[in-house]
Amino acid sequence: MSTPSPAALPIRRLTHRDLAACADLSEDRGWPREEHKWGFLLAAGTGYGIDDPEGGLVSACVVTEYGPQERPDLGAIGMVLVAERHARQGVGRRLMRHVLAAMGTTPLTLHATPNGRPLYEELGFKATGRAEMVRGHFRADGYRPAIATRAATGGDLSAILRLDEEVFGADRTHIVTRLPAFADQLRVAEENGRIIGYAAAWPNMDTHVVGPLVARDTETAKTLLASLAAHTDRPLRTDIDVRHEELLAWARGHGLESVAFNAVMTYGIPELPGDWSRRFAPVTVAAG
Repeated sequence: MSTPSPAALPIRRLTHRDLAACADLSEDRGWPREEHKWGFLLAAGTGYGIDDPEGGLVSACVVTEYGPQERPDLGAIGMVLVAERHARQGVGRRLMRHVLAAMGTTPLTLHATPNGRPLYEELGFKATGRAEMVRGHFRADGYRPAIATRAATGGDLSAILRLDEEVFGADRTHIVTRLPAFADQLRVAEENGRIIGYAAAWPNMDTHVVGPLVARDTETAKTLLASLAAHTDRPLRTDIDVRHEELLAWARGHGLESVAFNAVMTYGIPELPGDWSRRFAPVTVAAG
């Protein structure tokens, strides 16, 4: 009996029970397994996948929606993967078309690698920005923050949620409320008793990923980044909007090196909502 073509295999919703298969798929494509991140995304978003008759997954992706459940303001697509042996057979295109149909009129965004960008452009996505991934051991090198930071508490949650929605441009309660359990650190910057920024550092393989990073200004973002670095021995990794040139130059001057660039792409909207000037880094590029 012949193996069905990937084009004939059904697309289904993924659940947390598919976590190991998703991690196996990442590993198949030479990515880290990232089980912690996959678990977070499958809990906060909607996974789509195609089962391989021989075991595992042919393809997978996750969509994270923001705003009202019945009419989301934005959907972020991430972790779009196709198993190596099924690559270049139109599987990724088919999965993406399925997601576009499922999301209807909801505006969409994603971070595209240079390899993935041509497909997304073919489907109608437009490049509207750029993010630079930096990684390394942060060196304080005499940096003296002028803004107070501390570990966030449960009492800070409502203020963090208000600030986050104002900056992001959509309600991310289902993401922000998961951060205390997902991240190893959640810190706030405050001035005169008012929270003016917050950031998290979550474990990803041998690094701590800094995200989200939301701050009133560049100096506040620097302070939050340095405060997270002071509480970990791991190298940091984060994806910073390239328009934040001052923060990127400062980070590179303190030990973080440029690793990669991704295109920020949108579908159905000319640019992302919210205030980019205070949005320095996403939770993860897979969730917008």
